[in-house]
Amino acid sequence: MLRAGYHPGLFLRNNLLAVYCRCGDMRGARLLFDGMPRRDAVSWNTLIAGYSSIPGGTSARLALATFRDARGSGIQADRFTYAAVLATCGATGDGRSGRAAHGLAVASGLSQDAFLTNSIIDMYAKCGMIDEVRLVFDRAEERDEASWNLLLSAYVRMGWPEVAVHVLVWMHRSGVKLNSFALGGILKACSELEGSEDLRRMLHGCVVKVGLDLDMFVGSAMVDMYAKNGGLEEAIKVFDCIPNQNVVVYGAMIAGFARLGNDPCPEVRIEAVRLFSNLLRMRIKPSKFTFKSVLEVCNLTDAVHLGRQIHAHVIFNGFQDDEFIANALINLYSKARSVNDSLRCFHMTHKQDVVTWTSMITAFAHDENFEKAMDFFLEFLSIGKEPDQFALSSVMDACAALSLPATCKQLHCYTLKSGLDQFTICGNSQIAMYRNIGDVKASEKTFEQIKCLDTYSWSTMVLSYAVHGHENEALKLLQKMKDCGVIIDNIAFLAVLIACSQQGLVDEGLRHYDSMVSDFGCSPCTKHKACMIDLFGRAGKRAEAEDFIMGSGSENDPILWRALLRACRIHGDKERGIKTGEKLMELEPFAATSYVVLYNLYMDAGKVSLAMRTRGLMRERGVSKETGISWAELGGSIYHFADGDSSCPQKNAVDARLEELLVRVKQSTERGTTDNWELGFRSRKVGESWLGRHGELLAVALGLSTLPSAALVTVMKNQRISWESHETLKLLSGQENRAIVVRDPTHFHRFDQGSCSCRDYW
Repeated sequence: MLRAGYHPGLFLRNNLLAVYCRCGDMRGARLLFDGMPRRDAVSWNTLIAGYSSIPGGTSARLALATFRDARGSGIQADRFTYAAVLATCGATGDGRSGRAAHGLAVASGLSQDAFLTNSIIDMYAKCGMIDEVRLVFDRAEERDEASWNLLLSAYVRMGWPEVAVHVLVWMHRSGVKLNSFALGGILKACSELEGSEDLRRMLHGCVVKVGLDLDMFVGSAMVDMYAKNGGLEEAIKVFDCIPNQNVVVYGAMIAGFARLGNDPCPEVRIEAVRLFSNLLRMRIKPSKFTFKSVLEVCNLTDAVHLGRQIHAHVIFNGFQDDEFIANALINLYSKARSVNDSLRCFHMTHKQDVVTWTSMITAFAHDENFEKAMDFFLEFLSIGKEPDQFALSSVMDACAALSLPATCKQLHCYTLKSGLDQFTICGNSQIAMYRNIGDVKASEKTFEQIKCLDTYSWSTMVLSYAVHGHENEALKLLQKMKDCGVIIDNIAFLAVLIACSQQGLVDEGLRHYDSMVSDFGCSPCTKHKACMIDLFGRAGKRAEAEDFIMGSGSENDPILWRALLRACRIHGDKERGIKTGEKLMELEPFAATSYVVLYNLYMDAGKVSLAMRTRGLMRERGVSKETGISWAELGGSIYHFADGDSSCPQKNAVDARLEELLVRVKQSTERGTTDNWELGFRSRKVGESWLGRHGELLAVALGLSTLPSAALVTVMKNQRISWESHETLKLLSGQENRAIVVRDPTHFHRFDQGSCSCRDYW
């Protein structure tokens, strides 16, 4: 038209303006609008509506500015003008501007029109101003079906399903026809309402009576309502009655199975995947929601092979960069200990939100790659993102596993500064974090500061007391749990079994174990059973411990046999120990520990030929003993000490400090202490004695030299500490009057005043 020199009239220019606005080209629309020689109310309405249809604060401000210009130009605003402005205010939640527009509409005399009344109600509902919604509705002179539906949806939006139900009844009694919009909204609201089975059945009957039970929208809402509240059978019946099911109905049904993903019945998983297969067979393209739900089913039921196949469909449909699907895939591969696949899914996601980062941090922690989890968290902070309570909880778990005291305290400070300490999940992780670095007082203080304690809060505090030798406090707190009506879970029972084991309370431990199964319905895991073996072993009841293993249903679990082997070694039961060691070699043919322990047992029993055969078998199978590594965090740095390694930069200084400490300990024992064991000095050089080959002693010596006298010395080791190190550390703690915590894969050893929390049973 421009090239032809045609000069269109106002009607055609308004149509051109509407075309630009509907195509989202607001720059072109504005240029056309500014070049119009004459404008009417339609011109201004079209431009305002165009701006209001574009999401974002900038477009909303331009829409309101255009409205002000329209009023300033003398144009009489009509109901469509106000409707566009109210829609803008509702979309941005600008209740103040919306209230002003409402006032102008009242002043112009247009507010009583049903069309504009509905726009006002919708605006206040989107701004969360429910009192104004009800006031406008009650004072409206004209109401139509849309008015009632908007009032209903306003209460649904506010999360007040009970009030929404009353509005539905009011609608029915007022003679308003119930349509799919009203019933779909109320069904959605009731899906979030627990313990309302009668209400759900009443609404279902209402849907059938008005003839909307075959409606696709209402049907999918009913499926979702039943599935979310455990009514899977009813959901399946509704699903089967809906003709020509679409992707929304299938998605709601699969999501229902996803919520029951932990169900032990395998038919549940098969049915969810079968529905997904039917959807593909019917040539229905799955939505993002459908993929997310079916991946959650695979995740919760450990169906990794099926998850990989569905991952292929995700890529085929072009959804691999969706953050919600990526989160489900990261969690799926994380459970399968395939962290590299999780990382690939992470990098394929363009929009990496806090949930995606948290899933990846959790994946590294689950794979026991704790250093990488910490690095990922630091990278997350460096790009300017703020973690939520779940991200901090995951990184606290990783930090606790590494036993880094300074870093743990930094995380605690960050939690306080960010205000996330108010969340129970952060408090629970903090209790466990301080437990792992041996600071029981800090765990106790955190427990007391949690405002809303849950079952895990109580349980992890009981466990903190138990593993650090505070058995009486653990049993008292367990009794307090019962008195307060807190549900006793597996963690609490694990803690009380540890406490009973360390105090030698065999009968009480058995009573708690039986109560866990019979009274509380908890299924004992390997850790509970290992505690029972430990309980029998400490009491010298090795035959009972072996009988317990054979009758536990886990007779092929090496962890239980290792617990029995420890009892045999401590009590000198060589015959049973050799038998147990041979069983361990069968169960773990490539575990170096089994060979080493069996070799020592044979040598102690004088069976040299069998010992040599064991060593030869170890060599033939290519099994090598893992190097013992100890580490400690001191002064913001992490120091590693390998057993027998002399390459440490601080080796000479640490050796000198350790030698000085041990000389003082030896002098103390020579002055009449009851400990008369041989310290193993072969020369004045510690590095030449067996003590210099234990990295944990070097780490402790460095900690005693570096940290303040009141600070706790915390050391981590990847192997069980030896008897010699154990006794040396006991004497060091008494001589230096310092608390020392050494954590190995099987025990927390807290050395204080010459004693150990393990009661010398390790």
